[in-house]
Amino acid sequence: MIKATPFDYPYDGRLDPRSTALVVIDLQEDFLSPTGYFARQGYDPSPLRAILPTVNQLIDAARAVGIRIIHTRQGYRGDMADMTPYEKWRRSRAGLDGTQVLLRSGPGFEIVSDIEVRPEDIIVDKTCNGAFTYTDFEHVLRAQGITHLLFSGCTTDVCVHTTLREACDRNFQCLTISDACASGDQRAHEAALHMVTVENGIFGALTNSAAVLAGLAKLPRAGA
Repeated sequence: MIKATPFDYPYDGRLDPRSTALVVIDLQEDFLSPTGYFARQGYDPSPLRAILPTVNQLIDAARAVGIRIIHTRQGYRGDMADMTPYEKWRRSRAGLDGTQVLLRSGPGFEIVSDIEVRPEDIIVDKTCNGAFTYTDFEHVLRAQGITHLLFSGCTTDVCVHTTLREACDRNFQCLTISDACASGDQRAHEAALHMVTVENGIFGALTNSAAVLAGLAKLPRAGA
């Protein structure tokens, strides 16, 4: 089990790598680069970049025991046919008209080179904050027999938390890794983490990377 709050994860003591995935949310150039969407909105992307070594440690440890790695990327079609009038209005208001920011046709859509994406990893592309909305994410999870999700990525208060809430409503067992998530707004980050633990873990459990690494180290290595 993994030491966590308000209960150790998973609640029933059965941590099976074959039914577990590490979800790495939106670690893309558009959110982490100094010229991407996040920076253009006046946010400092450095807190997001700061979690990359921790996320890499978790990815390596997860792969070693056979836990699947699932990356998500957020962005719209290059022709913006999937963008609603409200979303276009927000895009214009943010001064993004005529740019490739948050478009799948742009370089900012790609996952940062600091994160190694292997051919066996799963990538889910989305337009919304939550990875379940208008995607095949849930179908992929069910097809792979995945029931337990470990959450990392950005931003804690938006895409991570939205996907976490959607996962809990679909009865996945969820663990949020506090120092493997980040936001440009520290107050929002801390509030989002706190919300995981309320009502005796209404959105699952909360822990840090050290506890996850310690828990995974007790499992047999994949192929052993």
